Amino acid sequence: MIKGIDLTLLFGPGVPVPAPAGVIEALQSVTIEENSGQTPSGFDLSFAVDRDSPLVTAFLLSGAIEPLPILRVALVATVSGQAIPLINGVVTSSDLSPGSGSEPATLTVRGTDLTAPMAHFDLAGIPYPAMPPEARVALILAKYAWLGIIPQVIPSLEGPPLPTDRIPRQKGNDLDYIRTLADEAGYTFFLKPGPAPATSIAYWGPELRFGAPQPAITIESGVPTNAESVSFSFNKDAVELPVVYIQEPFTKATVPIPIPGAIPFHKPMGAIPPLPPKVVRLKDTARLNPFEALARGFAHAARKSDPVTGTAQIDVTRYGRIVRARSVIGVRGASRAYDGLHYVSSVRHQLERGSYKQTLSLKRGGLLPTQATVPA
Repeated sequence: MIKGIDLTLLFGPGVPVPAPAGVIEALQSVTIEENSGQTPSGFDLSFAVDRDSPLVTAFLLSGAIEPLPILRVALVATVSGQAIPLINGVVTSSDLSPGSGSEPATLTVRGTDLTAPMAHFDLAGIPYPAMPPEARVALILAKYAWLGIIPQVIPSLEGPPLPTDRIPRQKGNDLDYIRTLADEAGYTFFLKPGPAPATSIAYWGPELRFGAPQPAITIESGVPTNAESVSFSFNKDAVELPVVYIQEPFTKATVPIPIPGAIPFHKPMGAIPPLPPKVVRLKDTARLNPFEALARGFAHAARKSDPVTGTAQIDVTRYGRIVRARSVIGVRGASRAYDGLHYVSSVRHQLERGSYKQTLSLKRGGLLPTQATVPA
């Protein structure tokens, strides 16, 4: 499809299998939204087909059978012999636009990652006696092993509740309950495609901003430019200082504790963070133990600690590799204030015949870089 990059499409009920050559030839464009946190990843596939093509029937029927979407889709890009899973999901809707005259019809297939089936299982009220949050999450995710979901669950600071005190019960569907437990622990939950095609890692744990930085995206800095456009903005009002409340066990006095700007698990990338213009009181933390309250405060601070946001568009064939969401990347040539390392919060992949472009959403906690150089 693209010089130097091979795209493999797998689809089918149960375990997806490689698509026939005719399906690949009909595929005109692919758009993938690779997100993290509350927003699921998704995909759009556009096919040029005959109106009577069996491909149309296969995809249209996939959205008509309930209660579960049954047609799975996986996309894998092979770059320099390395297979990189881009998305592993299910079809949620499809549209057909009939062509006119000699023009073929356009079949558009849309879907999301494998969090979609999790929203269909509403087991509200099921008890989890003496089980800490991570055990409840692991038990829920075990139901989806047949979809190739591999749990990666990090223990939280909350211990197992005593059955004589309370027995936790599920509220809502599986996806909502997992996300609720993540919010309460100060964690995040998302699905990451891989490590093998048609498999996904279900990560439930703190948002990590570590790892080896990807080569810098460069714009007009005296060295070869590999980015088509880069833009940044600075909004100090996006920063908040959370204050958690801890109840002293003997006097029952409530003690306020402000949470500092240094967030655990976040690599400092901005040398000069702004002073938080807004103080937010997290009053519901007084009922928690001190460790749980601090975790809730750090989680809120992490979500509200990025005044610098940016957008960059790159051509993958020019940049030389595929950029993934939830990674660290360098920037050069965007001005001294914005150069340096940034966290990639989301990526849009746009593939057409002969073209592979990506739009990156970047963020970090302050102006000016924390290190003099970035990897080229």
